Amino acid sequence: MAAGHMLQVGLSLPCSPGGAASGFPTAEGDDVGTGQEMLGSSPVTVVITSEADTWDIDASACLGCGKFVDWDKMPEPEQQANIPQDVLSKPPKELKKLAREGYWAASRALRAQVYHHLLQQVSCRLVTPDALVYRDVASRLFGKLSVSSHPLPEFLEGCSLPTYCLSLEGVTALKKILICIGHLFPDITYSPILPSLVALLLHYSEDEAQCFENIARLIASNVPHTSYIDQSFLAHQASCMTFGDLANKHCPAAHKLIASASENVFEVYSEWLSWLFQDLPFNYAIRVFDVYLLEGQKVLYRIALALLKQYRLSVSSPELEGTDIKADLQAFAQNIAEHVTVDKLLERAFGIRLFSRKEIWLLQMANRKALMETGITMVQGRQSFHLVVDMQNFSSSIVTAQEMRIIWSWIPERFSLFPPLLLFSTSQDGCSLQRFYTCCEGYEPTVLLIKTTEGEVCGAFLSSDWSERKKSSATSGFFGTGECFVFTVRPETERYEWVFIKKPELAKAVPRSRQRSPSPSPVSLFGSSPDGHSTSSDRLTVPTPQRRGRLSPFLAIRHFLLPSKTASMFMSGSWEGIIIGGGGGQALSLDANLLWGHTERCETFDNPPLCQENFKVQLLEVWGFQNAQVP
Repeated sequence: MAAGHMLQVGLSLPCSPGGAASGFPTAEGDDVGTGQEMLGSSPVTVVITSEADTWDIDASACLGCGKFVDWDKMPEPEQQANIPQDVLSKPPKELKKLAREGYWAASRALRAQVYHHLLQQVSCRLVTPDALVYRDVASRLFGKLSVSSHPLPEFLEGCSLPTYCLSLEGVTALKKILICIGHLFPDITYSPILPSLVALLLHYSEDEAQCFENIARLIASNVPHTSYIDQSFLAHQASCMTFGDLANKHCPAAHKLIASASENVFEVYSEWLSWLFQDLPFNYAIRVFDVYLLEGQKVLYRIALALLKQYRLSVSSPELEGTDIKADLQAFAQNIAEHVTVDKLLERAFGIRLFSRKEIWLLQMANRKALMETGITMVQGRQSFHLVVDMQNFSSSIVTAQEMRIIWSWIPERFSLFPPLLLFSTSQDGCSLQRFYTCCEGYEPTVLLIKTTEGEVCGAFLSSDWSERKKSSATSGFFGTGECFVFTVRPETERYEWVFIKKPELAKAVPRSRQRSPSPSPVSLFGSSPDGHSTSSDRLTVPTPQRRGRLSPFLAIRHFLLPSKTASMFMSGSWEGIIIGGGGGQALSLDANLLWGHTERCETFDNPPLCQENFKVQLLEVWGFQNAQVP
């Protein structure tokens, strides 16, 4: 190994064997980056082998790498044949195919070269600390003193410090780099993933300074709609909420299982990145990183969702009674090899179709805004935080507290932050459509509950304010977004979402040239970087705001080129009655007296009749969300 530049310090720390690791291999002095964007915290994984490489790749590029590694802890390389010699000149689409098939697994030199080639693409802020700055700061901070005399940065409070396969020298370098990051990036207030990124980047670094420079470029990335490393408690929580929303939509069976067995569903989902990068075996985690580097954080969501689906297939509801779901999922990921191969897991992940990365980014922004409304700021560190609604004092004439808890588990994370608020009830306000509108306008979203005279219970989650009906822009009188859904509670509990949730490829994103207004940049949203850790402001502006406090229009119809307008008819209201779900029929319709209703299949939700097709209303309630009132 070529000798690297490193200050020797006295520190005796054990090196944790095994576990998932993450890092960005690079050569000294090179820029770091990727053209892919990511949302929220993004741990990544690297495996290194000591076996000689046989590919026609410039192995001298990483001769200095590995000086911080304990080679006895590394797994044997996988064998792979027929690697294209000109692999670095391949277009992104071909590289993505090679990565998905695991071609990087056989050669450390190839992997380092490919990683480095891809990481050069990301842009970052003009004034970003580099290797020279690190050497200067490190020499002034440490000199001849031991690292142990310097405390770790406050943003690591409560975070683990993984060492993976680092040697004693590597553990010392890890702590030094983290301390320097704390000094040079004072805006970082909470970042539990940073230690993992630095630790694994060290596996491919020639020296500390190179490792610091590369991680600094990721911290200072200014790629639109992107946050490589969450740098605040707010951003970290919003990322977990976003995964919870995606799990809610794409893993309904697993979500229902977890919601029924856990008091706090969000607490379970908040561990999603740990499943991938702390719990998965090393040979699984490295393959996750291979595709992540080319496809961005969106692929992490896919793989975690595939893991959740596999978990659902491997357990049954009775087995979960009294089970600690968080611990059970952790154990499942650690023993994943007993259930599915890494190739099959990735194949299933790539079969999950998500919306565009920009659409997911809009959801991320909406989640951040909702968190801020609860009092969380961008400048504070970790705090005691529980996303769970207390249903003890909940009182409905239609559903029980347990039934409402199930309905609440279907609702987007940013709204379920707030307790339910009864806005309208026929038992209290009478069967008046005018009174219905008066009580409900000014609130979004709302939950409509209906109990028929036959005892059946059904309803709808309605994402938009009922006052939208007054706008002439509402096509055919319909408005709302793709977050609307209808559901049944009795005799069976079932939810029916927008048809394009399951088939997002049919709802193509509107090209930029056809968008009415330019997409807001992260700078305009946060005052500095995509992560939002601004020194001048902790306020968040929602994309394309129309009114102060308006939540981001996630899944707004104008974002998509839909094959049929009849499949996006969410809600409509007039003085003659209300309609929910249209196209070929109406999922729910009520007359002006809120007394008689009709239900049938509709194209928007592809639902069966929610109760008897023609029904009489016994009770009707509308629930809003405290703190979710539209000014």
